[in-house]
Amino acid sequence: MKVGFYTSTREYNEKKEEFNSAVLGVMERGISMLGKEVTDFEKAVQEFTGAKYAIGVASGTDALVMASDILGFKDGKEVITSPFTFLASTSCIAKHNAKPVFVDINEETFGIDASKIEEKITKNTAGIIPIHLFSQMCDMDKIMDIASRHNLKVLEDSAESFGMRWKGNGEDYKHAGTIGDFGVFSFFPTKTLGAYGDAGMIVTNDEELARTTKMYRVHGASKKYHYDYIGYNSRLDSIQAAILQVKMKYIKDAIKKREHIAKLYMDRLQECEFIQIPKIIGAQQPVYYVFNVLAQRRDELSEYLKVNEIGTSIYYPIPLHLQKCFEYLGHKKGDFPVSERVAENIIALPIYPEITEEEVEFVCETIKKFYKK
Repeated sequence: MKVGFYTSTREYNEKKEEFNSAVLGVMERGISMLGKEVTDFEKAVQEFTGAKYAIGVASGTDALVMASDILGFKDGKEVITSPFTFLASTSCIAKHNAKPVFVDINEETFGIDASKIEEKITKNTAGIIPIHLFSQMCDMDKIMDIASRHNLKVLEDSAESFGMRWKGNGEDYKHAGTIGDFGVFSFFPTKTLGAYGDAGMIVTNDEELARTTKMYRVHGASKKYHYDYIGYNSRLDSIQAAILQVKMKYIKDAIKKREHIAKLYMDRLQECEFIQIPKIIGAQQPVYYVFNVLAQRRDELSEYLKVNEIGTSIYYPIPLHLQKCFEYLGHKKGDFPVSERVAENIIALPIYPEITEEEVEFVCETIKKFYKK
């Protein structure tokens, strides 16, 4: 049996008429920049997340770069984040000549260890970028408390966390990205809510930040040819917005299906002593965007699954503090031991709403066979 790590064709074939109608409708109506398709999708995100403002941009990376710029993460300021993440979570700091300051992760969640943040704060610290990775959010109670006491800005990297909600010690669940000053989403095709190309979103509850962001995405213009800022050219594409509107209708069902698949993996692999399944920590509603495990002999397992035509991925094989592009920070191996250990053992298994139970069973049985050898 062949099990792909991800495929978009199953979803497309299920909803072909809706997707075709959405895309052709944009062309029939006449393509417009930041037109009705974009504004309708922005409103849908506001309603789903509870954010007061949602601003569509070209990608999740652009969202991080723009939000970092607007929040003042630049010109020698320090910004605290995790080294165990995708490049964009930290390059958005370095792009503006600010300094990334790394804090190690919690081995059970893969998120930043909030208990270690405060010791990294200096007089130059401008903010914190918590990264809600894979299936759950960081400890936003601790992070917001630290930020409040030290007058720091918080940019939630929610690129992977559409649908996740945090309650913590509060009374209500709050959607990822709506707790800090800014939150960003990526709608890269593999995401829980994914487009058919690049697309992103910035959310905030602050009217002034929203007003500024809307200008920043169109070269810094308050109106055509009137530039208040030196901004960016980063507009959410109308066709991608139309596709995402179709997917928004089914997002709750897609999240439930992901949860079902994740529980199948947990049930079938819980007795495999060579596999460690991450724990959900804190009062929150997780979303299983990626199903990662820590596996002994990870590279051998990865090759065995490949031979058996099972797709996997490794998020992330080299922590950012050991990447060549960040050599200038002066870190060495051993500086962030948890991130390094996780990077050596982590492996992501196939998970998406259209994967079948039979395919998941096959993946689990193949993993067990590998460890019985």
